[in-house]
Amino acid sequence: MARTITVGLDGSGESRAAAEWAAREAALRGVPVRLLHVWQPVPEPLVQAPLLGAETHRHWTERIPRNAAEGLRLRHPGVEVTTEQRPGAPADVLLEASRDAELLVLGSRALSGLTGFLVGSVGQSVVARAEVPVVLVRAGEQAADEHVKDPAGIPSAATGFRPVVLGVDTRSPDGTVIAFAFEEARRREAGLTVVAGWNLPSSYAYSLAAGVDPREEMTRERAAALTEVLLPWREKYPDVEVTEASRLGSPANHLVDAARDASLVVVGRRVRRNPFGVHIGAVTHAVMHHAVAPVAVVAHD
Repeated sequence: MARTITVGLDGSGESRAAAEWAAREAALRGVPVRLLHVWQPVPEPLVQAPLLGAETHRHWTERIPRNAAEGLRLRHPGVEVTTEQRPGAPADVLLEASRDAELLVLGSRALSGLTGFLVGSVGQSVVARAEVPVVLVRAGEQAADEHVKDPAGIPSAATGFRPVVLGVDTRSPDGTVIAFAFEEARRREAGLTVVAGWNLPSSYAYSLAAGVDPREEMTRERAAALTEVLLPWREKYPDVEVTEASRLGSPANHLVDAARDASLVVVGRRVRRNPFGVHIGAVTHAVMHHAVAPVAVVAHD
């Protein structure tokens, strides 16, 4: 099933929000949505239970994708929606399904009373191993959240999109991640805010001790480096309005701040061939757990 957006659906509020986001994205891309529900067979002792046999369990699990698909078709009549159920371990099944998709969409839920979100073990495992972009959508995410408010200050999905935010490391920029962000901004007819956070080197203290403060020069150099990285992309996407933000301080903090006014945040993840452990990266990990906008994690070499 080529050129499909696949959604991991489990019936939770966060997975329903992910399905809605996927349908909106599918309309922008002109591709179908596949709702994938992973179910695990009932253990033998429970099969014998009078109220939860294998047939009852399958009946309830079949209702989850069917009901979700019916709702999506009503709300997004121009989008083709299909459903699929597969047995097995959720992370493994989602990864297998992602191989014939161009995008995988998962949900994450808010942490009660805390300024952050919970990306569960399945989501983290998938993000760390998937080779297609993975988008994380928060529970409660609405279409209007991705758009600027109307002239009266009221949230509306009829206005223009908020900017797409891209995190870039100017020391090792990757074209796959940058291209993904420019394409998303182009589809939305939105601006692109490119954030490059940087920290002072350990030698900074020695410079101060010598009576020299190199911050101003370093700020100019970092800004120039970001401009150089983006120059060919500006030429390739002349219709995308780009805002460059080279800022001193934590890259993750700057990206999380920028996400408050974004329709989508795009970050990269370097592909690791080591099968052991979870390899996401500190900045990407922080953005996944704290950015309020949907987050696209794009794998790259």
